[in-house]
Order: sequence, then structure tokens, then C-alpha cells
Amino acid sequence: MTSCRIRAFADSDREAVVTPWRNCGLVVPWNDPDKDIDNKLAVDRDLFLVALDSDGLVATVMGGYEGHRGWINYLAVNPEKRGLGYGKRMMSSVETRLKSKGCPKINLQVRSSNAEVVAFYRTLGYTIDAVVSLGKRLDKPE
Repeated sequence: MTSCRIRAFADSDREAVVTPWRNCGLVVPWNDPDKDIDNKLAVDRDLFLVALDSDGLVATVMGGYEGHRGWINYLAVNPEKRGLGYGKRMMSSVETRLKSKGCPKINLQVRSSNAEVVAFYRTLGYTIDAVVSLGKRLDKPE
């Protein structure tokens, strides 16, 4: 496993954080990365983690906990660094922090077309829940 340092997001990481998000296809027209960062920094800032190696920032993850379930968003590892254990280490770090807050279960969503990422999470012990994921955009006029 490659050596890296995992720490909480620092304001100086902003530009570097968006790079793996773009490289992994996580930036889509309806998600403004700067707004998502600002929103995250207002809630559970300590659950927004980055990984750095000798090349700089290589991975990110956002965790969240509202008292009932934990959530994972924006797990991203630069494509050239995949398969080196960064994703696994990021998930372990955020899971540890969520558990320390009393979180009993973590939920996450993966686009149904992304079989590779579903397979990755399954290797970490995540299972496909028999639920339907519903969503409603609150940032769009009705």
C-alpha cells in the first residue's frame, strides 16, 4: 500500500480537491463544486478528508452524520492513483470518524451505471440495500 497522509480539508485545498472530482466524473452540471465545498464546511467540517502523497492531493471523501445515518459523498481518487489503496484508506478514515460520533450505519449512493465503483464498495463490506433511492431538488424553482 502506498504511503499517504490523511487529514481534514484545509481552505488551501479547495482548487486541488476539485481536480480528482473532475477526473472521476463527479462534477456534473447540477453540482457546483465550490458550493458543495462551502456547504460541507458549514456542517461536520472534520468529516471532509483529503489524502496527500509525494505528488500532492490525490484523494478526497466527504462524510456526513445527521444523528441517524452516516453518508459518504465525493470519494474520489485520481485515476492514475487507483488500485494503490487510497480509496480503502479514505473510507477507513471516514468510517472511524463516523463511528466515533456514534454513527450506527453508513449509506452512500453510486450511479447505477458505475459497476466498477459498486464492486469497490462491495470489497469494503458494503451491500446493496433493498430500498428505492428518492430525491428532490430544492435548489430549483418549482
